[in-house]
Amino acid sequence: MPSYWLMKSEPSTWSWDQQVAKGDAGEPWDGVRNHQAKNYMQEMKAGDKAFFYHSQKTREIVGIVEVIEEAKPDPTAEPGSPWECVTIKAIEPLKTPVTLQEIKAKDSLAEMVLVKNSRLSVQPVTAAEWKEICNLGGVKP
Repeated sequence: MPSYWLMKSEPSTWSWDQQVAKGDAGEPWDGVRNHQAKNYMQEMKAGDKAFFYHSQKTREIVGIVEVIEEAKPDPTAEPGSPWECVTIKAIEPLKTPVTLQEIKAKDSLAEMVLVKNSRLSVQPVTAAEWKEICNLGGVKP
């Protein structure tokens, strides 16, 4: 059974449209320099799904990606550093983006890591949270 995650990016740095443009080859989720986020990427398995979240101005989940390559050394890091990354590919956009404001307004999502620690760039999502956000976004869980 796959695990679920949320991956955040500033659209000015890496947007959903750029991710989609990479097609089935996907793109390494590189440049993460937070140990907890790195540890979560090390837990990810091929086939896991993640929400693609635009941070900064819009603060919304805009799509779903899939992990296609498990953690390996981050090509943007110094050789020998501890930084690793996974490779992800876009699966589908949400029909309706789900905003952070909408998530915070739902009591059932109050324990979501995005609500509790919104700065963490890679974070776990429970199966129940996944299902609810997919429903809010108009896609099948």
